Amino acid sequence: MLPVFAAEVAPQPRAHAHNDYEHARPLLDALDHGFCNVEADIYLVEGRLLVAHDRKDVKPERTLSALYLEPLRERTRRNGGRVFPGQPSFVLLIDVKSEAGPTYTALHAVLTTYADMLTTIRSGVVVPGAVTVVVSGNRAVKDIAAQSVRYAAVDGRADDLDTNPPAALVPWVSENWRKVFKWNWQGAIPAADSATLQAWVERAHRQGRKVRFWNTPDRPEAWTVLLEAGVDLIGTDDLAGLQRFLAERAR
Repeated sequence: MLPVFAAEVAPQPRAHAHNDYEHARPLLDALDHGFCNVEADIYLVEGRLLVAHDRKDVKPERTLSALYLEPLRERTRRNGGRVFPGQPSFVLLIDVKSEAGPTYTALHAVLTTYADMLTTIRSGVVVPGAVTVVVSGNRAVKDIAAQSVRYAAVDGRADDLDTNPPAALVPWVSENWRKVFKWNWQGAIPAADSATLQAWVERAHRQGRKVRFWNTPDRPEAWTVLLEAGVDLIGTDDLAGLQRFLAERAR
């Protein structure tokens, strides 16, 4: 059965659906709220890539293809080759929970069958597609970097700002907020933390990377701090709340 999509909404390139698969309609709820980035956790189980937060919760029918890749392919076909008409590439962040190497091998094999809609990297040259896959969690970085043709990039960490790998390999840098900052979101952000955040974002941008933090509150005060600092991707479980916030800020 074909997925049912809501009427077109304004796309939100900075909106990232954290643990998207936990919503009533994985992917589809995020799309209906205009989100251009979604996150799915996967486990390699008996040769299949199953979507769940914890290993004990995997279900055979909840595959990466069924929940995400097939609906995205159908939507791009309906929209003339884009997830949102006229918008840049949609990002599927895949958080690998099982062993890095074997899981990525299986993931690459699956992605190959969807190559027609995916951003492709050939010998370090990026050919944009309707959907860009970014691998997070247990990342087989060396395996990914060694491929002459691949359909995924790597979600970087703070150390990548020092080593400065090619942006074609590491287009994002993500980090646990509490690992970088002492401020606990009570009161105004201290000047020192504000300066550190600004420098962090500017450094990533000079290297051609986007910035994302996790472990941040789901409330407008926090989103305001991130947005005003230039953080590119704001993660949330509150799809409607962030959509409303970003729409109001865009007025």
